[in-house]
Amino acid sequence: MNGISHTALGVGTLRALHRIVDAEPWVIDDPVSLTLFGDAARYLAEHDPDSRTDPARIALRGHVLVRSAFAEERLRAAIARGVRQCVIVGAGYETFAYRQPPWTDGLHIFEVDAPATQSDKRARLAHHAITIPPNVTYAPIDFEQASLAHGLTTAGFDPTAPAFFSWLGVMVYLTRPAVDAVFRYVAALPRTSEIAFTYTPPGGSEKLARRVAELGEPLLTRLTPEEIEPLLRTFGFSDMTLLSIEAAHAYLGQRTDTLRLPPRESIAAAIV
Repeated sequence: MNGISHTALGVGTLRALHRIVDAEPWVIDDPVSLTLFGDAARYLAEHDPDSRTDPARIALRGHVLVRSAFAEERLRAAIARGVRQCVIVGAGYETFAYRQPPWTDGLHIFEVDAPATQSDKRARLAHHAITIPPNVTYAPIDFEQASLAHGLTTAGFDPTAPAFFSWLGVMVYLTRPAVDAVFRYVAALPRTSEIAFTYTPPGGSEKLARRVAELGEPLLTRLTPEEIEPLLRTFGFSDMTLLSIEAAHAYLGQRTDTLRLPPRESIAAAIV
């Protein structure tokens, strides 16, 4: 894919839609997405009633929110044990860097993504006068053409220090060799490094699969939950967490709206 990621744009809109159609408590407190994609989300809410009523689409929104809440919670724990580098792989329109809580003091954030998407994101931030914090570095990388190691080293990443990697909603769009390369790279970093990620099991909505393929972002790598732990052990990870549906629901809090999750979650983390 050489252009702007349409699926990343869609995720940004879903995060903004949360602030428009769902009730508090917010799964993630993300006013920045509302600024960047509020117009698109409001149009969707007004002109596409299914965005508010279709169970599958509501569950997708819930998944997008919970995976971010999970990754941010894991990052906070990583910082508590001394990690001071955070790499957001396939950052898309992720907004964490622009709404950093106080506990990120001393953290260096690297946003990794395809050049076209990253350039569009920076233009949107500038348009809305959202300041890029001094601890944020951009690393434009085409995952299928260049190595994560080279791109990060060029951007100033220190491979001799532990790091936290957030890799959400990306794996399924990469070839299996590219997926393995990411796991292999993180597993070779110093102990206490961690990666939080999502994976996509076989099956699911064929309608959605066809739609994203038509957008130029076909689903390429699918893994079952049963495959995840053996795969991670192969690369050398020692501490793995596959988020259960019960644990995922805890991130939703006590709700008075219709926000829900898929029947099974596909969110995980692994520590070196």
